[in-house]
Amino acid sequence: MTWELFAVFIGSSLRLAVPLLLAGTGELVSERAGVLNMSIEGMMLTGAFAAAVGAWATGSPPLGLLIGIVAVFPVSLLQAVLSNTLRANQIVTGIGINILVLGATTLAYREIFGARSREEIPGLSKWSPPLLGDIPIFGQAVFQQVWLLYAGLAIIVLTALVLRYTSIGIVIHAAGAEPRAVDKSGVSVAWVRYLGVIFAGFMSALAGAFLSIGDIHTFTEGMTRGAGYLAIAAVIFGKWTVGGTVLACLLFGAATALQFQLPTLGIDVPNAFLIMLPYLLALLAVGGLAGRQTAPRALGEPYFRR
Repeated sequence: MTWELFAVFIGSSLRLAVPLLLAGTGELVSERAGVLNMSIEGMMLTGAFAAAVGAWATGSPPLGLLIGIVAVFPVSLLQAVLSNTLRANQIVTGIGINILVLGATTLAYREIFGARSREEIPGLSKWSPPLLGDIPIFGQAVFQQVWLLYAGLAIIVLTALVLRYTSIGIVIHAAGAEPRAVDKSGVSVAWVRYLGVIFAGFMSALAGAFLSIGDIHTFTEGMTRGAGYLAIAAVIFGKWTVGGTVLACLLFGAATALQFQLPTLGIDVPNAFLIMLPYLLALLAVGGLAGRQTAPRALGEPYFRR
């Protein structure tokens, strides 16, 4: 492999990992707060669709991104109400929301665009950090990325700092580990979990928008194709830590990038296997390949105040 191809592989891996990084960080906060948010897939698809339609209708990708974020809020609020107020089964409600969103976005897409040929949607512009973009070979291939990638990485770093070094992070962790202790301290467990789910929705909206108006500049029916479930698997693989989740997402992104890299190198590997590879790694991770995993003690359990 030449250095040029290696640089392209690194850049592609990073680009393909970004939606997982964003959604995975949101899911991490939600799970640390005690809510297993299975509707990440639906939230990403909602964000992708709304951002694409918003950018197409207004001609402004940043406005499309804002529309995508706003559109996901009702979905995340619905998940929060079902999980915390109605105390419904979090897995069943999450999958139900995913199915609902898939049908709704498919119907809306066909109604809006009809039989017209797929047209390119205005996309977010690319940007490279000063000096890094000037590095020979690697500069343009790795660092010339959509600006949302760098904004997302900044949010992930900020989230990690908040979880580790602030009282907010302590409360979030306690809400998923010892919710009764949080309740006795005078903090509402329900509100902490509400905010965790809503934050997951915000991050999923960014992830979905990156897919549609950041990466390929179009929308296709069901375009997330299981990325939300991969984000959940990344949280498990990463043992509910920000660093571990980031590494897992980068691994999944690299596995996806191999679909395009290996044929370029003339390596004959069945395409179906390459498409399956990220999901196979996710299955092995959930099955215990990453070692012993200890989830937040109250994860998935509705809180009943005595």
